[in-house]
Amino acid sequence: MASLKDIKKRIGTVKNTQQITKAMKMVSAAKLRRAQDAVTAARPYADKMHDVLSSLALREDADSHPLLSERGKGKALVVLITGDRGLCGGFNTNIAKTAERFIRANKDGFESYEILIAGRKGSDYLKRRAGMVITKVHEHLAGSGPVTYPIGALLGQEVIELYRSGEYDSVFLVYNAFQSAMTQVQTVTQLLPIMPKEATEGEYVAEYLFEPNAREVLDQILPKHIEVQIFRSLLESAASEHGARMTAMDSASKNASEMIGKLTLQYNRARQASITKELMEIISGAESIK
Repeated sequence: MASLKDIKKRIGTVKNTQQITKAMKMVSAAKLRRAQDAVTAARPYADKMHDVLSSLALREDADSHPLLSERGKGKALVVLITGDRGLCGGFNTNIAKTAERFIRANKDGFESYEILIAGRKGSDYLKRRAGMVITKVHEHLAGSGPVTYPIGALLGQEVIELYRSGEYDSVFLVYNAFQSAMTQVQTVTQLLPIMPKEATEGEYVAEYLFEPNAREVLDQILPKHIEVQIFRSLLESAASEHGARMTAMDSASKNASEMIGKLTLQYNRARQASITKELMEIISGAESIK
């Protein structure tokens, strides 16, 4: 049986851990509010741009721009957005598993898949999985600060260059879409080539006029579209990570409270047993003197 000193030491250790988890929860809550505001601000622009470009892809010849043209089914690139830090529950593991399931479920879609990862934790999981080919890992893209557009733009330009070079025939984006602090939706979407939006019956079909010409306009807006979608996915992932960490730290704090209660009860019982034992020894000693 553990001594009173050992139990008291354990209670102190758990209390110190609880202080840390509570502090981490408060930090994540503050960061979550800022990240949620950034996501809310970015979504309307990203969604509308996606709608316009999808509609444009439907009306333009697929060969009018390299980012619109469909190729063969040789090699595909999966861009996976994860976090660099842990202590956020199953956030990183779940999105890495989503990428793995997508690749294994679509083995017949392409001859091979390669993975470009933004975030160290995704690499930690997938490098141990058979058949997962990691071509590059970007760690600490945003450092300790918030996600900014230049970060998304740089990653977008890298992906565009890989696609333009003909190294990949298609690019998919895998990330956690933010819904609430407790809910993140693992999302897989095709990034390249840009897929046409299916027109519904009775939908108004817009006519586009290009100035100076379609190629120059597409050269400007199509790469920007990819940058915006990647930037948006980074924002979604950042908000999801803060929400997951806040939830995980809240659960850890509650578990610490339960453990402190159990250890305190164990300490009181052990202390009571020790006092009772001492009293019995005193009584026995007094009885022997008589």
